[in-house]
Amino acid sequence: MKEYDFYIVPTPIGNLGDITQRAIDVLKSVDVIACEDIRVTQKLLNHFDIKTKCISYHKFNEKERINKFLEILKDGKKIALVSDAGTPLICDPGAVVVDELRNQGFKITALAGANAVITFLSQVPREDEQFTFVGFLPKSPAQIEQIVNKYKYFDMVFYESPNRIVKTLEIVRAVRPDCRAAVGRELTKVFEEVVVDDISNVLENFKSREVKGEIVGMIFRESFINTDINLDEKIKILSDKNFKAKEISIILSSLYNFNKNEVYKRVLEL
Repeated sequence: MKEYDFYIVPTPIGNLGDITQRAIDVLKSVDVIACEDIRVTQKLLNHFDIKTKCISYHKFNEKERINKFLEILKDGKKIALVSDAGTPLICDPGAVVVDELRNQGFKITALAGANAVITFLSQVPREDEQFTFVGFLPKSPAQIEQIVNKYKYFDMVFYESPNRIVKTLEIVRAVRPDCRAAVGRELTKVFEEVVVDDISNVLENFKSREVKGEIVGMIFRESFINTDINLDEKIKILSDKNFKAKEISIILSSLYNFNKNEVYKRVLEL
């Protein structure tokens, strides 16, 4: 089996049974495990009888840890990077060190494994495979409104904390009162819940009780056919100029923030 210097290792987002055998083997074989919170990672390691040494690596010490990692790797040792849960670098630290190690010529690989976004989307109905992931939403209501408006023609996927999800859904409803939404919490755990409904119904579902667990949500796209922009007219203008369907979809999606695939389908329908 090919060996690497630095391994990016996903860990379970809830159910410990979701860890892969390769992840266990790598965590046992490397010399050091870099993790966000040693206390959290240690619970996982203890469960699988992994004795590897851990060092902290989080968003507050990313840059200063680079020299330490370089020192370890130049001694011929190997490092695995994990986050508290899920896949590192997806709304978790790691990008800074990975960039530096690639520049230094070290061999890096990422293992397949748990990811909250994919776990969530695999059980939510969608029109096609295109979506926009915006990570954790900002705290400012004005910034949330701006993001919701910016991606109104895309299925917008986001992370949110349980104590803020109700407020976030209220802001979304104010901006797009007729949209559909999906919210998942406690994914892979005993009390897993995924709700898909009109925004008002989803809001009421979570507003009526205490919400626990990590949250993944999606705001379904709005159909551009119902907007004030005369899409068909713009398609005709570009078609008369001999632009091809793919070119038209790229142009109009870029200018008006439409979903490119939907524009393409509309071009073929006309």
